Amino acid sequence: MVGYRVLVNAVDKVVESVEKSLRQKQIHSDDKASQVLGVFAKRPLPGRVKTRLCPPCSPEQAAALYAACLDETVARLSACGRPLVLFHAGERDWFADHFPAIELRPQGEGDLGQRMARALHGLLADGFRAAALVGSDSPDLPRALVDEAFAALRTADAVTVPADDGGYVLIGCRRPCPELFRDIAWSTAEVLDSTRQAADRAGIRLGELSAWYDLDDAAALRRLLQCSPGSRTAAFVRAHLASLI
Repeated sequence: MVGYRVLVNAVDKVVESVEKSLRQKQIHSDDKASQVLGVFAKRPLPGRVKTRLCPPCSPEQAAALYAACLDETVARLSACGRPLVLFHAGERDWFADHFPAIELRPQGEGDLGQRMARALHGLLADGFRAAALVGSDSPDLPRALVDEAFAALRTADAVTVPADDGGYVLIGCRRPCPELFRDIAWSTAEVLDSTRQAADRAGIRLGELSAWYDLDDAAALRRLLQCSPGSRTAAFVRAHLASLI
């Protein structure tokens, strides 16, 4: 009888260990399922995108580069294991043709801050535990940084991945933080600093990770070739823009 009880206890411990392992795997799976990524994008029309690269690029070359960046951004983030939503500026049909498997939502009206705040609020209202937005200017953004951003949102109210130009390449929230998007001088070197100040005023716990970079000038294109030579966008730059940088 004693031997039988020992055997039963041993089996129970094995079952408990297996169940614990399965629960941990399920929690991990559910964790990513509760985190959503949004991509802000425009239709790549000449003269409407990557204008800071003109010159040395022509408007047509800049638009083609933007399209390459957007393609790689969507592909890279789709591999993160999280739901992905593309917030588009411009006619929906173009985005539906190019990204048929991605959920599309219009950015809507307002300045960049109003559109981003509305996008994040909508994603959180859908029931996601945390939401983050990126643009298409950092197509080689490491997935590890994205993972770190969502990890930071377990305790922080919001998080940024700073950009070298004074802005940020990612911003995320675990609750609506509209104060972070008000009265910001967008497309300036003061964006990140203004965001920090807004967080302080509103009592928002803002996490900040290691910086990355935007592809906004020729120096950034050269950096891309050094940092991520195997990326799709780097291949495009070598094939079509090498003589300009």
